[in-house]
Amino acid sequence: MKRKMPFKSEPVIAPEILEQAKRSLATDSLGKPAKCSVCGADTSLGSGEPLCWVCRRLKVSAWRDNEQQMPAQE
Repeated sequence: MKRKMPFKSEPVIAPEILEQAKRSLATDSLGKPAKCSVCGADTSLGSGEPLCWVCRRLKVSAWRDNEQQMPAQE
C-alpha cells in the first residue's frame, strides 16, 4: 500500500495583494484619529470628509429634508 503524497495548494490571493492589504491595515491603526470639524469628536480615518458619524448623519438627513421641500417652493 502506497502513502498518498500531500496535495500542495496554490495561494488564492497573490502575495503582493496580501502584503498591500496588510500594509494598509497597519497604517490605519497607527495614525491619530482626526477631529470632527463641527463638534470636535474623533472621526474615522476612512471617510473622505472630516465629520464624525453623528454629524455625517445629521448632514444626510438635512439634505433629505431639503430635497423634500424643494418641490413645494416651485
